[in-house]
Amino acid sequence: MDAEHRGDGSSGATLAPDDPRKPDSPTDLSTPSWKYLLRRTIREFSRDQCTDLAAALTYYAVLSLFPALLVVVSLLGVFGQGQTTVDTVLGMVEDLGPSSAVDTLRGPIEQLVSAPTAGFALIVGILGALWSASGYVGAFGRAMNRIYEIEEGRPVWKLRPLMLLITAVALVAAGTTALMLVISGPVARTIGDVIGLGDTAVTVWNIVKWPVMLALVVMIVAVLYYATPNVSQPKFRWVSLGSLIAIVVWIVASVAFAFYVSNFGSYNKTYGSLAGAVIFLLWLWITNLALLFGAEFDAEMERGRQLQAGMPAERTLQLPERDSRASEKNAAKLEELVEHGRKLREAHSADGSSGEAADPVGPTGPTTERNPR
Repeated sequence: MDAEHRGDGSSGATLAPDDPRKPDSPTDLSTPSWKYLLRRTIREFSRDQCTDLAAALTYYAVLSLFPALLVVVSLLGVFGQGQTTVDTVLGMVEDLGPSSAVDTLRGPIEQLVSAPTAGFALIVGILGALWSASGYVGAFGRAMNRIYEIEEGRPVWKLRPLMLLITAVALVAAGTTALMLVISGPVARTIGDVIGLGDTAVTVWNIVKWPVMLALVVMIVAVLYYATPNVSQPKFRWVSLGSLIAIVVWIVASVAFAFYVSNFGSYNKTYGSLAGAVIFLLWLWITNLALLFGAEFDAEMERGRQLQAGMPAERTLQLPERDSRASEKNAAKLEELVEHGRKLREAHSADGSSGEAADPVGPTGPTTERNPR
């Protein structure tokens, strides 16, 4: 993040994320603080170019989607669930997103389920899903750094394993959620008959699974919000107002978008056979917009808490970095380039012409003398 966006440019090394001066509860915030943070959330959402960030996250989500789909359908092929489960998976997709996405996914799912190498595809899919989904998690972390007005300072040997760990946790939770969605309707009844459960137990399962899935989604959002940015936040919250807003906005926006597509949209006329893919991409973009808006709200709530505590957070959030080694190294490299450019400019100015000038830094690199810009 550039110095202008971060305000005073402070590294925050002496800041305490749990400063006792800050209000503990959202109810402790004053009415002026609430008005300010709401206005600031909308302003920063635009200033941070969250619509562009959501588009980038959508790209990474698509890259990780198909390896994850490969895992699911390979599992179906290994255990031989057949066409009934395929229809259940497609119904699940239709429930979560626009119905036209089913037409896009039906062919690949049916082909992979019937493939004779489902076991090998399962292993490849798991590894591919972990690696490609970590790209999404890394991109989400960079977006969070912009939201929290801080640079990425964690070295790659520290950052990459962390992103893979977060990805593994998120994939397990997402996979569990997907499995719970699959085990519904005729699949749930079939499994219930096999293990000796009656209709009552299956009915209870079909009801109880929804709050459990919601809890898993909340957990995924909480981990993404807390662990991906290079900022030490006050404490880990399983449920924050920002995450609740993100989930509610996502649900409402998904329902509204599905209603619009079903009743007023002309995607089929415009895009023809590609309509399902276009609609699915738009839905993913809306999902990422909701996640980023919730993150902005949490960041601005922290700003409101700091301002009410008398901390100078009007330009930069007063939170310490988790690590600054990588950002300091990058800053030093940039200074070398700036110094090289300054000497090059001065050499040409002294030469008095636009012709060739000697390399001001010589063959061995820049001199030890460093002048300010």
